[in-house]
Amino acid sequence: MTNIYSFDGVLVAMLLFICTCAYMKRVPKLKDWCFTDKSGIWGVLYKAAVIGIRLHVPVSVCCLLMAVYVIFLR
Repeated sequence: MTNIYSFDGVLVAMLLFICTCAYMKRVPKLKDWCFTDKSGIWGVLYKAAVIGIRLHVPVSVCCLLMAVYVIFLR
């Protein structure tokens, strides 16, 4: 179990948040509902989704590296 108060726990939580927002932006009904505003709390979701979509290769590599770290090294 990853502790969110450690640095690696924060990194895992951020990567999961970015991946979840990028996935939700690809679902048509959720896209219309969550990602229409670009300010406030909905803006945070929008920006995380944009990071996940535009930087999908580095984000996926980071997810793989973090999974190896959490499973084998921690």
